[in-house]
Amino acid sequence: MSEVIASPITLTAKDFATDQEVRWCPGCGDYSILAQVQKVMPSIGVPKENIVIISGIGCSSRFPYYMNTFGMHSIHGRATAVASGLKAARPELSVWIVTGDGDGLSIGGNHTIHLLRRNFDVNILLFNNQIYGLTKGQYSPTSEENKITKSTPMGSIDHPFNPLALALGADATFIARSMDRDPKHLQTTLTRSHLHKGASFLEIYQNCNIFNDGAFEIFTEKSSKAQEVLFLEHGQPLIFGANKDKGIRLNGLKPEIVDVSAGYSPNDLWIHDERDFYKAQILVRMFDDPRIEGHFPRPFGVFYESDRACYEDVMAMQIEEALAAKGKGNLDKLLRGKEVWEINA
Repeated sequence: MSEVIASPITLTAKDFATDQEVRWCPGCGDYSILAQVQKVMPSIGVPKENIVIISGIGCSSRFPYYMNTFGMHSIHGRATAVASGLKAARPELSVWIVTGDGDGLSIGGNHTIHLLRRNFDVNILLFNNQIYGLTKGQYSPTSEENKITKSTPMGSIDHPFNPLALALGADATFIARSMDRDPKHLQTTLTRSHLHKGASFLEIYQNCNIFNDGAFEIFTEKSSKAQEVLFLEHGQPLIFGANKDKGIRLNGLKPEIVDVSAGYSPNDLWIHDERDFYKAQILVRMFDDPRIEGHFPRPFGVFYESDRACYEDVMAMQIEEALAAKGKGNLDKLLRGKEVWEINA
């Protein structure tokens, strides 16, 4: 009797869509992000039953309802804590955290930085629209200074977070940025996030067309994108412009823009190295540091990647060492403790 070998099932983006009505505002950038995640999932080689989407609270946090995987719509700011526990208990799962600039950097900011420093092997997708969308338009931790909103009618006096600088300061082992209106680039960075062994932090610029429409228009419109966006490629010089005629070089520790057509060759320019921690700090601050003169394009792509042991792996190793040294143990004996006595009537 011949053995029948079942061929692996080929998944498509439709296999990751659910029958739930997608309830975001028409035109919201979340639709594009959802579409790109559904397109990428079949290619990562992980069975659907081993993929988990965990979210907190906010517009982005509806995500688990629209992904035909396991998932949890958890509580405000605590998706990272829930995901940490899941990854510790089930390290074989592919865990994705979907959060926003309010959920992940305000009430959940403390949880975010501690997940990054612990380096669980999970993927954080932080949708940044620089506004609170679900609660109808208050300023968020990433809103620019002097931002007029419902909660700041005279303009925000808060200094905003730079999400990637925050992640780098928390010793994240992978940081990247993409945008909702560049599907191919977003698919590439999503794939890179999955391939990274450790905590990946992907900031995604997402347009809220109701409460903060056009916040990132300068980076997405054809008329301005070439001049305002710098796509990072490992091992390649930092070149931008409609005709690729502008480049960035380092003058000491300060970046400066030069005209490639005026005598500067690619060899004179800053060559991007995803493993260079110190240059990554310049890249993440290049557009908002007042000490850097000039108007620079906004970088997109992978800024930094490094290798560091994952929390769940070290924890498993520690448990194995304890079992080898002390045996399996007895829970009843542990609960009773050493101070035990009997009372006789």
